[in-house]
Amino acid sequence: MTDKIASYRDLIVWQQAMDLTVAIYQVTRTWPKDEIYGLTGQVRRAATSVPANIAEGYGRESRASYQQFLRIAQGSLKELETHLLIAQRVGITSREAVESLMPHSESVGKLLPLLIRKPAAHYTPTALLP
Repeated sequence: MTDKIASYRDLIVWQQAMDLTVAIYQVTRTWPKDEIYGLTGQVRRAATSVPANIAEGYGRESRASYQQFLRIAQGSLKELETHLLIAQRVGITSREAVESLMPHSESVGKLLPLLIRKPAAHYTPTALLP
């Protein structure tokens, strides 16, 4: 294990958000084709927004800007969860499919606030490393 975060790719929260995004793409492949511009597109955009905002925030010059992008990632995560629940309610996906994704989302959702509150988190050795 390294003593320093060299990249946003070293952050557990980014890694988990990437894994969640891959899982979302796998699940949505089976959704109806007529939803590609509806819920499928919205779910995928929300999912990809989470790791993208973590990475973008990491690249910012100020801590405040970094924290703002992490907050945007939090919002995208809640948007993703809501779209998944809507997809379940309207019969696009099963309860089981949503329940299999929620623990991943909740894990990312628990890590983001820790990173937001942690002073200079991506420069310290204790910053959510794998």
